[in-house]
Amino acid sequence: MNIPSELKYTKDHEWVRIEGDIAVVGITDFAQSELGDIVYVEVETLDETLEADDIFGTVEAVKTVSDLFLPLSGEIVAFNEALEDEPESVNTDPYGAGWMIKIKYSDASQIENLLSDEGYKAIIGA
Repeated sequence: MNIPSELKYTKDHEWVRIEGDIAVVGITDFAQSELGDIVYVEVETLDETLEADDIFGTVEAVKTVSDLFLPLSGEIVAFNEALEDEPESVNTDPYGAGWMIKIKYSDASQIENLLSDEGYKAIIGA
């Protein structure tokens, strides 16, 4: 199970990479393995400002559809459009080519509420 130590995590299995005032978000290796083959990623919240824990999209796998939850409050400023043609990137490279959105976060103190790699491993029993 790949859980990079430089990332932050949520209890809902999203990962977060802070790049200045932007947070890059995707789903974890654990989440994609539990979902199975991902066939579609839908994000209709581009250019919207949402609160932490709001639903920002869905990920559809062969056997289920799961909501995606925003880890930090802010404006969704980018969607990984490559996922429209290659949603399987979420399975093959969840922390790289499989990223989903970028958020211009509005409250840096919320970063402290995210999980470390060790905290996330404890949740999934890794």
